[in-house]
Amino acid sequence: MSHDVLVLYYSRYGHTAQLARFVARGVEEVPGMRARLRQVPPVAPVTETAMPPEPEEGAPYVTRADLGECVALAMGSPTRFGNMAAPLKYFLDTTGAEWASGALAGKPAALFTSTSTMHGGQEATLLSMALPLLHHGMLILGIPYTEPALSSTVTGGTPYGASHVAGPRGDNTISEHERELARALGKRLADVARRLGTPA
Repeated sequence: MSHDVLVLYYSRYGHTAQLARFVARGVEEVPGMRARLRQVPPVAPVTETAMPPEPEEGAPYVTRADLGECVALAMGSPTRFGNMAAPLKYFLDTTGAEWASGALAGKPAALFTSTSTMHGGQEATLLSMALPLLHHGMLILGIPYTEPALSSTVTGGTPYGASHVAGPRGDNTISEHERELARALGKRLADVARRLGTPA
């Protein structure tokens, strides 16, 4: 049985990737559980050259096999007009075979995002990412208010998932509360996956 939690993200400027690493730390706080960091490649209206098989920096590109091999999924994207970014949506649109086979059904999932402003659509983006996962039959987890930082944060963090406010110029570092909530989300996801004993 796999004990890997897939931490999948798209990150244009690095903020969502940083948040992914804090989620991954939370996953690995649960004994016996491992985080598998992966990213989706960028997309463009016209592709002039093929993308290299591995990115120049950051986590390796995700494969559809990663979905089936993992016991849980944490998925993150920056906000694009209150929705997930196109590269992540494009990847999800290729998972019809996994939907048909039920490869993700019954597995827990959690979400995270980053925006430039406080009211830039964080909760709408988290909800937009939940919709395809619900179609896959996944069990969506959020952050409960038993996490004290959720009531104290003046930056990111929602009951729908972890989040970060990057600032209009993208120069905000991830705050203490944002880090704490991202780790709590990863830990909760891994703990639920372990309790479920979901086979991969």
